[in-house]
Amino acid sequence: MVITDNHMHLYNHLRLKALKEFKKAGGTHVFLVSLLSSHYGILPSSGKDFVQIFEEHVKLVEKANEIVKAYAVLAVHPAEITILSQKWGVDRAVEIMKEALEIAGKFVEEGKAVAIKSGRPHYEVSDYVWKSSNEVMTFAFEVAKDVGCAVQLHMESYTKEGMMEVAEMAKKVGLKREKVIRHFAPPAVKEFEEIGIFPSVIAMGDNVKKAAELGDRFVVESDYIDDRSRPGAVLGPRTVPRKIKELLKLGYDEDFVNKICKENIEKLYDVEL
Repeated sequence: MVITDNHMHLYNHLRLKALKEFKKAGGTHVFLVSLLSSHYGILPSSGKDFVQIFEEHVKLVEKANEIVKAYAVLAVHPAEITILSQKWGVDRAVEIMKEALEIAGKFVEEGKAVAIKSGRPHYEVSDYVWKSSNEVMTFAFEVAKDVGCAVQLHMESYTKEGMMEVAEMAKKVGLKREKVIRHFAPPAVKEFEEIGIFPSVIAMGDNVKKAAELGDRFVVESDYIDDRSRPGAVLGPRTVPRKIKELLKLGYDEDFVNKICKENIEKLYDVEL
């Protein structure tokens, strides 16, 4: 049985041991997402500085594949705009982030990664930074359309209006809405279906159960951060396998699990599990 964690990080705590825990709990497939430039000890002055980050992440994913089946997602995290603008100003930060997204797209074209990550800040920012973040996110949609990949989005707290706005941005550049994945999504499966964007439901509390009650158009994630200062945050590496197995105990069959952990994943990322 395939059990997929759609969004996990390996950083400075358990690293590959986290995947051994994931596998022991029943996990089989994982999408590993790169982190902020600051996690790699880099303050980019150009998009080219992300090459080192992406290459390091791809090497980590190669090692992860010795344990489970792992795929690379390359992030230009929306919080980069805050970090970079402190040094270079907002306009240059936008340029650097766009350059980095183009590079991430090339990694996808070369088969080194399957998706990119973008979004907009989840914390309060000025109107200009918000507008600039939307510009970067729209550019990420353009890159994804050009290279034919999905985009995971890190965003502010969920509102239907906010998601509809994002869906419209994707539509304007010609990116299919179902290729836009809301990371850390609530179990609002019906609303997401109406909007067209795909939810990656955070496996917190009874979210997975609530999502399942509403349908099977979702995937599941732990958003495990692997930070030694917060060892179990956001959720531990065994969480997704446990929550999927709980669905089986509740009477959902393996076909249902196959839909959310395999079929949906294959459609989103154009991979074969």
